[in-house]
Amino acid sequence: MSANPLGVIRQDVQSMHAYAIQDSVGLIKLDAMENPFALPPALQAELGARLGAVAIHRYPGARIDDLKQALARYVDLPAGCDLMLGNGSDELISLLAMGCDLPGATILAPLPGFVMYGMSAQLQGLKFVGVPLTADFELDEPAMLAAMREHRPAITYIAYPNNPTANLWNAEAIRRLIAEAAGFGGLVVMDEAYQPFSSHSWLDEIRANPAENAHVLLMRTLSKFGLAGVRIGYMIGAQALVHEVDKLRPPYNVSVLNAECALFALEHADVFAQQAAQIREQRAVLIDALDRVPGVTPFPSDANMVLVRVPDAQRCFDGLKAQGILVKNVSKMHPLLAQCLRLTVGTPSENAQLIRALKTSL
Repeated sequence: MSANPLGVIRQDVQSMHAYAIQDSVGLIKLDAMENPFALPPALQAELGARLGAVAIHRYPGARIDDLKQALARYVDLPAGCDLMLGNGSDELISLLAMGCDLPGATILAPLPGFVMYGMSAQLQGLKFVGVPLTADFELDEPAMLAAMREHRPAITYIAYPNNPTANLWNAEAIRRLIAEAAGFGGLVVMDEAYQPFSSHSWLDEIRANPAENAHVLLMRTLSKFGLAGVRIGYMIGAQALVHEVDKLRPPYNVSVLNAECALFALEHADVFAQQAAQIREQRAVLIDALDRVPGVTPFPSDANMVLVRVPDAQRCFDGLKAQGILVKNVSKMHPLLAQCLRLTVGTPSENAQLIRALKTSL
């Protein structure tokens, strides 16, 4: 008899759950914080012609450098900083865990938060410490400082704004956490995945106070910009730091097609800026409408999603899905999220349908 080939797969991996992606066929998709607006037809045709001319028989080359330079101009890269690309933010998170895999190393983040912080730590064999937010989803600064002093984490993640709670945390508290990490040489990663919809960016802080943020890495993605299907993430930080992390990046991790899509989008950044403005406007409309639905409590948002608490999250989720609307049931992710759903801000029509279906489900 042959031996079980699963024996060579780590036991902790076998006990893990894979990242779940909901089937959205035939549904209004409001579960993954995607930009709901497609490219205008004229730009679709122009992009198609561009992609048709790409040399897909060659490995990615200088065009990747063109994209890095375009992103550096787009963000007005601060002096002394560099920028690296990832296949989405997920790859950057994995590379950071790999780079900081020293004996006894720890990764720390507030909870509830983005699941990939903890998953990347587990896959790399690192300890993960989650520090609960307060009941109103604010940073518990004393608890964060205590955990940092106890565990001296190699990486502390601060999502700005946070997923799935969608709120920005107090800047003064974040400055104190960054100062604490500096004391023991830890990195702080500011995750700005939802920057197009946020009222603040930590990049302004890095630009204004470079010395205090010399150990801070800022991570963004073009997914929420409007290119979720293209898978481009990027990370900014001090040149010496970025140089070391970039050594871990697989060769050709960004395809020529993805790079060309991203370059095209940056050339038409005004179109995507208009879409982001519409989403911010619709977010206010949606929160106002949710606030007027009995039994629904929406929470403040600086992202393209709204967290709501309902009387029965599973019943409400099922009711919405039965009416053709897919949202994210986050009620079992963390005790603080009890009876909560996460709603992506959609188009005006999608948001109106969501409100009508929500009332019926309740």
